[in-house]
Amino acid sequence: LDPVHVETRADSRVVYLQRPDFGRRLDEASRERLKNASPTTPDILLAIVDGLSADAVHRHAVPVAAGLAKRLCERGLTVGTVPVVRYGRVALQDELGEIVGAKVAVSLIGERPGLGSPDSLGAYLVHGPRIGRTDADRNCVSNIWPAGLPYDAAIDTLAWLVTESINRGVSGVTLKDDRRIGASGPAAKLENG
Repeated sequence: LDPVHVETRADSRVVYLQRPDFGRRLDEASRERLKNASPTTPDILLAIVDGLSADAVHRHAVPVAAGLAKRLCERGLTVGTVPVVRYGRVALQDELGEIVGAKVAVSLIGERPGLGSPDSLGAYLVHGPRIGRTDADRNCVSNIWPAGLPYDAAIDTLAWLVTESINRGVSGVTLKDDRRIGASGPAAKLENG
């Protein structure tokens, strides 16, 4: 993975919490840094965003990102420069993906603490990322951590969703995980968000 550190318009945790809109957009210097770090147009923009739990990102994002990038490359897809973002929100993926021209943007983001785990990771994806996408345009795979949704199951689900998103040209409420569910239960907890 080829990381590049970028910043949102939220310059502190207080601003991030009080002004969610600032966490959805990059500052100008970061826009330029991402443009310069991405000389080619990738199929997938894969971002790592602290969100509401930096602990989740610290503990789980690298193995999930590395495993997902490997799986996508095995499928013939390209993963570009990986933005690593402090004080970012889910919808930031719209701007990130638009800047590099990706077909699909995937964000690994720390979920809200207190929902059963203080360090649970979520993954959001959107097809055709651009500013103005809505939550209905996104798919979410949540509760990624060893005691919740294991890394391998999350990577399997995300790789399937990304591939199908590109093949079908959709994401969000029009893209459902319609793989067959095995005798041992669902491969992953999948939510639209």
